[in-house]
Amino acid sequence: MNRRLSPAGTLAILTGLNLLNYFDRYVLSAVLPSVQRDLSLKDGDAGRLATAFMIGYFLTSPVFGYLGDRASRKWLIAAGIFVWSLGTVLTGFAGTFAMLVGFRILVGVGEASYATISPSYISDTYGPANRNNALTIFYVAIPVGAALGVFVGSQIGAAWGWRRAFIVAGAPGLLLALCLLPFQEPQRGAADGAGPVEKPGVRDVLRLLRLPAYLLVVGGYVAYTFALGAFGHWGPTFLHRVHGMSEKAAGEFFGVVLAVAGLVGTFVGGFAATAWRKRNRAAYAWVSALSVFVAVPVAFGAFLVPSRAGSMTCLGAAMFLLFLSTGPVNTLIIETVPVNLRASAMAMSIFMIHALGDIWSPEIVGRLSDHLGSLRQAALILPAVLTIGGALWFALALLLLRRPAASELR
Repeated sequence: MNRRLSPAGTLAILTGLNLLNYFDRYVLSAVLPSVQRDLSLKDGDAGRLATAFMIGYFLTSPVFGYLGDRASRKWLIAAGIFVWSLGTVLTGFAGTFAMLVGFRILVGVGEASYATISPSYISDTYGPANRNNALTIFYVAIPVGAALGVFVGSQIGAAWGWRRAFIVAGAPGLLLALCLLPFQEPQRGAADGAGPVEKPGVRDVLRLLRLPAYLLVVGGYVAYTFALGAFGHWGPTFLHRVHGMSEKAAGEFFGVVLAVAGLVGTFVGGFAATAWRKRNRAAYAWVSALSVFVAVPVAFGAFLVPSRAGSMTCLGAAMFLLFLSTGPVNTLIIETVPVNLRASAMAMSIFMIHALGDIWSPEIVGRLSDHLGSLRQAALILPAVLTIGGALWFALALLLLRRPAASELR
């Protein structure tokens, strides 16, 4: 009854929806100073808005991951798109801080369903040889969507106010939620040549906590996400406050550089890792670790150099370096676990990187900024935490070199 969709068609639809996902998420960063002025919010409260989103996102991701390995994935994806889009639209009507918090939690719930299930859906469409490239394309939507959210959000906010920015961003998803439903789902494990896949139970999901390679991937991702979450939340405000750029100009710069650096960095890192993997079985981990180690001193420079031009240059370079690992890290999450636990593995990863990572980091930086009286000084914790992530991914690369067989990693 349902038509079969080609792998390229599946990837195109899911990537487009992922772009919309991050577009909606990052509109807040573009108009944050206006929201603070309108509702009289301090930096700590502004950081709490990001925390609210993450509460909805990470608390519900294990539920969607468990369902994603057992139930119809396309319906779960459709429900997620509708819920996050509704939450984004409603944010534009919020009249109090409490309402803002509630609607941002709703956005997080919707995005949790989509983010946990879509990578496993793609992994059952593309085999091991092409999977990292496919996931790299899917995750290119992160910087592009985030950049569009910052750039377009700042334009709409400047012209018609921050409320209109949320309404315009969320409305399309209310219709696009249905676009995957007419098509047949891929069979779980089919791209790996697996037969019928057993539905996992809770005990099977808990096995993930005993897989060393998986834990190293996720541990490094926790530190990476801690830094990147606060970086994205406070980036435009840092340029506005520390270097005197207008809110509109800071949003434009951050959006354009995020789009270019993220697009190029994600593609270069993902496709280079795929090519290197043919000669080095730990290539995905090496790309991730080395890119972070190089990004650390560049990120310190972005926050410390006194000149606006120097800071902007370092910010752009740091963004490029950090996006090199996007595809390889997410492919490692999928490939270091059994086939029937892919959605659960992605869900547990999302839970851990946010529960221990960026659910706290924007607010921590905001509270430090309030305490120290300096957003510049508060932001210095971010490259320090990145160093921990690089060290864990370096340990993962060494593990993969010693234990090459997939069966040994499980």
